[in-house]
Amino acid sequence: MLSPEDQRLRAWLLEQSERFGHATVTVPPDGDGAGYAFSVGAWRRFGAPEAVVIGLDKDMAVTLIRAYVDRARGGERFRPGQLYWDFFQGVPVTFERVYRGFYPEFFGSAFLLYDHGDFAATQIIVPTPQGHWPWQPEAPQGFHEWQMILTESGIPESWTPGVNGP
Repeated sequence: MLSPEDQRLRAWLLEQSERFGHATVTVPPDGDGAGYAFSVGAWRRFGAPEAVVIGLDKDMAVTLIRAYVDRARGGERFRPGQLYWDFFQGVPVTFERVYRGFYPEFFGSAFLLYDHGDFAATQIIVPTPQGHWPWQPEAPQGFHEWQMILTESGIPESWTPGVNGP
C-alpha cells in the first residue's frame, strides 16, 4: 500500500509521462555526491531506456533528458560508446547501460511506475569542457567521483575506452 505522498508522486509521474512523454526527477547535490536527474516514463511510453545524468547543472540536466526523450519518442535509440555531437553545441555525449544494482539509488521514484524495477536504464555521460571523460587519466582530480559511471565496475563496460568508444 502506497503512502499518500507516494500516491501523489505516482499520480504526478503518470500525468507528466502522459503529457510530455516522461517526468524528470532532479536530486540536488549533497555531502555524498553530485546532483543528478533522471527520466521516468520513457520506457513505459516509448520502450526507450530511462536516462540518468550525473553532475550537470540542474537546468542543463533537465534539458539533456528532455532532448533524449524527445528523440527517443521519434524512434531514435542510442548506442553505448558512440559519440553524439548534437545534444550540446560543440560537446559530445555518450551513453552507458546502468547496472541494475544502482536502480534503487538513482531511479528510486521510478519504482512507483515499475514495481519490480522492470525497465532498462542508460546513463548519459558528458565530458569536461576540455573534452576529458571521467575514466581518463587526464580528467581533473575528483571528476570520476563527481560523475560516477553507473556500471558494476565503475568504468565503461559496453565498449573499450579509446578503442571502440571515447
